[in-house]
Amino acid sequence: MPVFSALGRRARPPTIARLMSLALDNPRLLSLAAGFTDNRTLPVAAVQSAVAVLAASPGEPEWLQYGANQGRPRLRELLAARLGAVEPGLDVAAVHRELFVTNGSQQALYLAMQALCDPGDIVLVDRPSYFVFLELLSGLGVEARSLPVDAAGKLDTPALGAQLGAMAASGERARLKAVYLVSYFSNPSGRSLDAAEKNALAATLAAHDAVVPVIEDAAYRELWFDAPHPAPSLLALPAWAKFPRLWLSTLTKPFATGLKAGYGICTDADWLARMLYTKGHHDFGTANFNQAVCEQALAGGAFDAHLAVIRPAYARKMHALHGALAAAGLPARGWRWREPAGGLYLWLEAPPALDTGLDSAFCRACVEAGVLYVPGELCFGDAVPRNFVRLSYGVLAEPDLTEAARRFATVAEKFV
Repeated sequence: MPVFSALGRRARPPTIARLMSLALDNPRLLSLAAGFTDNRTLPVAAVQSAVAVLAASPGEPEWLQYGANQGRPRLRELLAARLGAVEPGLDVAAVHRELFVTNGSQQALYLAMQALCDPGDIVLVDRPSYFVFLELLSGLGVEARSLPVDAAGKLDTPALGAQLGAMAASGERARLKAVYLVSYFSNPSGRSLDAAEKNALAATLAAHDAVVPVIEDAAYRELWFDAPHPAPSLLALPAWAKFPRLWLSTLTKPFATGLKAGYGICTDADWLARMLYTKGHHDFGTANFNQAVCEQALAGGAFDAHLAVIRPAYARKMHALHGALAAAGLPARGWRWREPAGGLYLWLEAPPALDTGLDSAFCRACVEAGVLYVPGELCFGDAVPRNFVRLSYGVLAEPDLTEAARRFATVAEKFV
């Protein structure tokens, strides 16, 4: 019988796999859980065209060969220029040097934590936060602690100052290794951080001698509905200049999820090198073919053409789900949520006494009624409330979203 390492003993099946199994085991179940994109809008023609261009290119088909560990040079160049176009003042040449391509931005998160953290270390996370990242931390034996927020969900920097002071007094400050933020159309809350919040966070951390690595997850930045969120990234804000920063994005959510291509920009050369060393042991390079397809889509304009299609499509789907929930009377029963300006999620707060957790009677009743959601309890690093729900409108068609909302509201009515 194998004797497992501490990492192996901590390993648990991902909750997202459990939710997906529930959906696959019940064909009549309408899933508002997994953050999949819409199959009906996937860019089949654009991918077909990209492959045709690659196949017709003169010379050897290098795009079917292994690629560089850091990523295809031309793809990195295009991505650096793309970010520079929306972040005036960025040194695009430096961004190109600091940019690396990964198997989705999820791999970059794992590489970052492997390079920084030991079991028992602490990472500050937004509240609520991306639950798959929280599970990643748990698997590595790393403690997630929430950044304090006020009643409106905005960062509460005075409370953060008190939290950091308490950590220093207790000797825990040395265990604080990083800060993690989903800053644009957040998964799960749909909220974006404004520039004032970002600057206040930097000032508070610096004032308490906590100039630690910061990860800004911008996976949903390009999935806006009417206009991009105006706040600059941490790469462009002078308040963050002294911090080691890792800015993450993806070509998965805005284009084709099956290609699994993400990327990071790391401002600290030593941190970047150590992530790349580890990545080399993982896969010695993200799939070169997938990168080449993305490269063609960016260079030829298909990527932006696809965004022009899916932005209004997701806006319509969000309004369909939001409208159906509202029409079913959830607000009158004490449920609250905000309409997001982008992303793929509605974040619902149930009445305080209602338990919506994964093993709750409410969750079981929803599955029996044929609708699935992500329990909000999964999205908190600490002080976990049990009355939140994340609903994704990414994959279902509008009629199915309306039906899923009806099923959900029918169960909610029984649990008033």
